Amino acid sequence: MIITPLGHSCFLLEESTGTTVITDPYSSDIGITLPSVRADVVTVSHAHYDHNNVKAVLGDPMVIDKPGMHDVKGVQIFGLNTYHDEANGKHRGSNVIFNIRMDGVNVCHLGDVGHGPSPMMIEAIGPVDILLVPVGGNYTIDAELAKEYVDRLMPSVIIPMHYKTDDVDMDIDGVDAFLDYFDKEDVEYVKAGKVEFDRADFDDEYSMKVLCFEKN
Repeated sequence: MIITPLGHSCFLLEESTGTTVITDPYSSDIGITLPSVRADVVTVSHAHYDHNNVKAVLGDPMVIDKPGMHDVKGVQIFGLNTYHDEANGKHRGSNVIFNIRMDGVNVCHLGDVGHGPSPMMIEAIGPVDILLVPVGGNYTIDAELAKEYVDRLMPSVIIPMHYKTDDVDMDIDGVDAFLDYFDKEDVEYVKAGKVEFDRADFDDEYSMKVLCFEKN
């Protein structure tokens, strides 16, 4: 499977069969414009402008924005209902965490989760090989809580998302505070626009690395 970051919390996930999933497409109101992409499925964690710009995705994708189990062209997508804040959704509403299984690899997208993990949440999410985790705080969990999710879910690959960059016009923190929780040798700065994985990458002895994508 191939993961291509498209900015903010949006990723293009491609299975070897050709099935494609886009996560949380954003509006250009955040300061960047979503590239022209086509997908079979769009997952939407919640109905905010920086995560639900479904109309920007080409093709006629199935939109999954609810919890539960979904199977699309052999790709299994499990959605777990959570909250966008620490007050059970009182301030910002609900959030759906998606665990997407492609080519035998479990990719978990936390959306804009706004609270810490509970034992029941961790059990419900299930096994995670690759974790897409918000780290910018303010509207989501911050670096400290993001690290707690990492420690509880124990993914082999962590990809931070939803953080401040020079182009993203949002009141959120940058990625550095999150990266500071890891040894330098465990952080890899990726210059290529995408990364490829298969099941064999996760069948060896457990290890953990953080992938931080650099701008081209």
